Amino acid sequence: MGTDSPPPAADKNRYSLSEHTFSAPNLEPALYIVSTPIGNLGDITVRALETLAASSVIACEDTRVTATLTRKFGLKTPLLAYHEHNADRQRPRILAELQAGRAVALVSDAGTPLVSDPGYRLVRDVVAEGYNVIPVPGASAPLAGLVASGLPSDTVLFAGFLPQKGGPKSKRLAELARVPATLIFFESPHRTGATLALMAETLGGERDAVVAREVTKRFETFERGTLAELAERFADRQVKGEIVILIGPAEEKPEDEGGDLDALLLEALEDMPVSTAAKKVAKATGLDRNEVYKRALDLKSGDA
Repeated sequence: MGTDSPPPAADKNRYSLSEHTFSAPNLEPALYIVSTPIGNLGDITVRALETLAASSVIACEDTRVTATLTRKFGLKTPLLAYHEHNADRQRPRILAELQAGRAVALVSDAGTPLVSDPGYRLVRDVVAEGYNVIPVPGASAPLAGLVASGLPSDTVLFAGFLPQKGGPKSKRLAELARVPATLIFFESPHRTGATLALMAETLGGERDAVVAREVTKRFETFERGTLAELAERFADRQVKGEIVILIGPAEEKPEDEGGDLDALLLEALEDMPVSTAAKKVAKATGLDRNEVYKRALDLKSGDA
């Protein structure tokens, strides 16, 4: 089933840690979502090792990546490639393991949560079939970045990856502009500078932000500043490694800041189309552009 041959009986449920070998206890049949290190292999937990050792198979995005982990800790559990290109074919094989009363581990190259992989679909199907799903917590780039950022952590929104194209990307950022929470994004290194510039324009250049790079790895860095400062700093920089961008919540602004909304809109509508007037007033007041646009339409049609 996996890329490796089944381990000898003597090696079953075994793992190594600091040159000592241990035997993991048997597991109840279930799908185990195992958080694995996102860079530093020392971040593995004992529970994760026991789970990986006692599972019948480890489903993973790239067997070469996960093999580095299994070799490091002496794990003999077979590996099964499970990614977006073969998920439909492999999912029934995983369900068959559960039906046979075995434990299956699922790991992700990107750590936790299951981002940019089909893991959540597998969880959904396993639950639908009536099997247990058990999380094994561990390393997480969004949480690691958050706790070291110095940004408010009482309310947080993890937004994952933004759309790559400009229009949908700007629209998504506009939707998030007024969310009263610290925003967390993943980003590709070669798009980091352009994304920060768009964030400064759309969300407000005065917002506090942090760019966390290579979290838990050897060259881990945290760069702090306002969005405008970070956009300028990264504008012409060649960025390498995995990136997490964290943005503090927008400051509360009173509804009538910058003058009465209707008065500002009526003045702008005298010589501007509705969309242009709404954009101008939204930028001046810090109010949500969509709400300002709806109000401008009402004023223009005389329904106000």
